[in-house]
Amino acid sequence: MKNSVQLIGHVGQEPEIKNLEGGKKLANISIATNEVYYKDNGDKVEQTQWHRVTAWGKTADIIERFVTKGKEIAIEGKLTHRSYDDKDGNKRYVTEVIANEILLIGK
Repeated sequence: MKNSVQLIGHVGQEPEIKNLEGGKKLANISIATNEVYYKDNGDKVEQTQWHRVTAWGKTADIIERFVTKGKEIAIEGKLTHRSYDDKDGNKRYVTEVIANEILLIGK
């Protein structure tokens, strides 16, 4: 159970699909998860968290064929952290989920 992530949420934008050299396929999506709780005074609080998700191979194929903006999905994968230098030379940090499995939920 080391480094295991499970999320259920709605896709925030159309998937970004890339076909790489050697026939590899890459899919990038963002998923919104929502949490609702109540403060001590009874006020309702809704929080939305956005998660970057990357998928490779067959999982990317499934995303390309069946996933669209607004679709509710469940994913299982691992959490990763990486950094890169943007076009202005600034170091950027990214946290994302590398999806191993995807489950299509809803209509």
